[in-house]
Amino acid sequence: MAVAHRPLSALAIVVLVATSGPAGAQAPLNAHQQLARDIYEELIEINTTTDADPGGTTKAAEAMAARLKAAGFPDADVQVVSSGPRDGNLIARFRGNNATGRKPILLLAHLDVVAARKEDWSNDLDPFTFTERDGYYYGRGTADDKAMAAIWVANLIRMKQEGYVPDRDLIVALTADEEGGDHNGVDWLLKNRRELIDAAYALNEGGGGYLKNGKPFSHNVQAAEKVYYDFTWEVRNKGGHSSRPVKDNAIYRLSEALARLQKFEFPVKLNEVTRGYFEKLATVETGQTAADMRAIARNPGDTAAARRLSAHPVYNATMRTTCVATQLEGGHAPNALPQLARATVNCRVLPDHDIAQVRETLVGIAGDTAVHVSPTPERRGGPPSPLSDEVMRPVERLTREMWPGIPVVPVMATGATDGWYLRAAGIPTYGVSGLFGDMDDSRAHGRDERMLVKSFFEGQEFLYRLVKELSSPRPVS
Repeated sequence: MAVAHRPLSALAIVVLVATSGPAGAQAPLNAHQQLARDIYEELIEINTTTDADPGGTTKAAEAMAARLKAAGFPDADVQVVSSGPRDGNLIARFRGNNATGRKPILLLAHLDVVAARKEDWSNDLDPFTFTERDGYYYGRGTADDKAMAAIWVANLIRMKQEGYVPDRDLIVALTADEEGGDHNGVDWLLKNRRELIDAAYALNEGGGGYLKNGKPFSHNVQAAEKVYYDFTWEVRNKGGHSSRPVKDNAIYRLSEALARLQKFEFPVKLNEVTRGYFEKLATVETGQTAADMRAIARNPGDTAAARRLSAHPVYNATMRTTCVATQLEGGHAPNALPQLARATVNCRVLPDHDIAQVRETLVGIAGDTAVHVSPTPERRGGPPSPLSDEVMRPVERLTREMWPGIPVVPVMATGATDGWYLRAAGIPTYGVSGLFGDMDDSRAHGRDERMLVKSFFEGQEFLYRLVKELSSPRPVS
């Protein structure tokens, strides 16, 4: 929806001033910021990895439910439902007056985190101890995805305290097993309790801002995801004694097929999201790269521009479906001809690329009837989410106010989030957070994961104002 341009609120100015000094010069926190920090710390220090003992997400979900109930949310509007034995999912509904009849907005984050061992981190850091140092918060999940979980809960409590009444319901869902495991919370909810999370659209992780040389470079809105598929390539034959080699060798035949895969590139194919990605990045890139981005956005068939952009792994993966060999096995003894050679070929498929066509292409690349390509898997994923004015205009306006001069860039994730379940179920999903990080130093899933203190509170303010704007019939101050 169209919204009027307004100056920054007093609180937004406080946030920007309080967090604009050098690292370590954090000003005293206001009550809303302190609440968000306390919740963040509590979540980081609950080990929610799937393989930990006790682990799982139930304890974290119950802790967030307790905070919301203590803030005055009715028991009936705060539920912890389980998708598996240790896989609690928090669903909290902030009821609006529904004066406009608009469907709810789903505010999504996942509670589980990737495993982390203390011995793999710096000596003075523990992945499950919340540590503030040199302008950063450290701990497993600080970036992926407990910052957003903490912000959703803190902002919901803030709105409740302020007496805010949205014109539509707001649903916070903090879920299990996004990072792995057998009990994905979003998938389970859609199949078993869809009424708890059914919404007009969702706001999720997957976007956020890039810092380049310490300065804001772009604010990304994830509106599409590539879809993950694995294929097995397999060659079998009768083998024999290695002292009597024959031309028909399973390892050689598989190797030749994989060499053909190495040389193959799927054609460039852009959608609304990826075309917008290159158009917007071209405004902040320079030289030949900027020219190539403009060229490929105008004409995906520009082979020279595509060739140069393809040298950058991220741009290459954005332009096309990719398939790459990731695992290899073969043979059963050092003195025997191999009876089996097998490879895993991992594909990241554009959301509108038919998986049956991808398999057909792989069979053609293998080019050998002895190389068996596994059957076409069941189709997954959903279409890109439309870049609607209702969502994009407020994001763009708030970005101009809080981080002047940087573009809002629609992006297609080359990895995956829970958004693909929602898109497949007909719920458009937008990865947007206002959380900025160094584009050349991403530590999610890795050693010494961290979040800038400044970015955390800016993201809190951005999401507070964005959600209020999306749930108000008129501009809010």
